[in-house]
Formats: sequence, structure tokens, C-alpha cells
Amino acid sequence: MRIGELAALAGVSTRTVRHYHHQGVLPEPARRVNGYREYGLRDALRLARARRLTELGLSLDEVRDVLAGDSTRELREILLELDADLARQEEAIRARRERLAALLSEESPSPDGAVSPRMAEFLRCLEPVRHSPFAAADAELLALLDTAAEPEDRDRLLELMRPLTTPEALARAEELYRRLAELDEAGPADPRVDALAADFAAHLPRDLAAGLAITVPSAGDPFAQAFLADLSPAQAEVVRRVLALLADRPS
Repeated sequence: MRIGELAALAGVSTRTVRHYHHQGVLPEPARRVNGYREYGLRDALRLARARRLTELGLSLDEVRDVLAGDSTRELREILLELDADLARQEEAIRARRERLAALLSEESPSPDGAVSPRMAEFLRCLEPVRHSPFAAADAELLALLDTAAEPEDRDRLLELMRPLTTPEALARAEELYRRLAELDEAGPADPRVDALAADFAAHLPRDLAAGLAITVPSAGDPFAQAFLADLSPAQAEVVRRVLALLADRPS
């Protein structure tokens, strides 16, 4: 057989056959007097095996070693690893489809809705207070955390914050956000700062500080600087004092 005939028989391109020669997957056959390669049935069988194994996910190096009998691992071991990898991919696809389903269930999906299903469910619980710019900012931070945090850390946070979704807690949050908005033109020494910080800290779940290892942000913390830059001096001072109160809570 000529190379084109071999390729057609195995369902690959002649370029693939040449690549397999280059990678050592398919040994070079004997050549005719005119220089053309001459392939036999064994070449076709090896090429077909190589195609099937690569379609399963084996690398060309693995295929070459398996077919040559030189692999340091049994084919079963390699296939088990491939199966485990496919299972992980299936789980990732399932999670992505869940996120898509949550977005498609909304009449007007938004980019901020492209979060994990658990985070999307939590944010929906906060809808009654989302009209507040501070509540909206908190929701944006949670969406950022959903992207940056490991799933187990995100889920732990959501469990700690679950008490904040009750009707009573939402009503309390609305009042606190209103008081925070009233500090828009105030300075850090405003007498309302201390009381509001204490009320905010009391509103947050008791285990939140210990569970998240909350600390007071340092002046050099770029994330803290970016977050506080959007607040008035008095509002920023409230946030600092709330974090200090949470960090000082006994575990």
C-alpha cells in the first residue's frame, strides 16, 4: 500500500501518518526502488491502534511506548488515569451547565449573574436590600470572591453568612446601610461612627471573624485601599472599626 491508501484505510490524513513516523509511533516501512514507502497489513493495524488510543486521550509518547511494549506503566493504569481525568471534566461541565441554567432562568441575564449556583442563590436572597449602593457593592465583592476563592472556602463563607438572609436580618441590614449612607459627607471623627460600627459588628454572624480569619487591613494592603477609596472618610472609618471589632471577638 502507498501512504495515501494506508491513511484512507485507517481514517487519518497522510499528514498524520508522516507525523506518526516523526514521533516514532509508526515505524518507517521499507521503501520501493523508486523511493516510495510500501506499507503492509501490520502497518495498517498499528496505525488503527494508534488512532484509537489517541482518541481515548493518550499522548503520542504514551501510544508509542504502549505499542512498542516499552511503557513503564501498564495500559490499564494509563486508562484509569484518563478515566479519572474525564470524570473531573464531566463534573466541571456539569457545574458550568448549572451556572448557565441559572442565568437562562433570568429574563435579563447580567454578567454578575455568572457566579456559582450556590452564590447565585445567596445573592437572590439579598435582593430585598440590593437597591442600596452599599448592598450592591457587597454583592459585587461576593461575586469577586466567588471567582477568586476555592469552592470549599466560598461554601464555608456562605454557610457563615446564611443568617443574614432572614427577613429580620435583611430589615436590619437595610437600616444599617441607610445610616452608612448618611455619613457620605462626614469625617472620620463623626460621633455616629462608633455606634454604627458597633451595630454593624453585632449584626454580623458571631463565627464570621473566626471562620474567615478577619484582620484589620493595613495601610499598604492594595485591596483594602481600593475598597476604602470608594467610601467617604467616615464610611471608611466605620469599615475599619467593624473589622477591628470582628478581629477582637473571642473565638
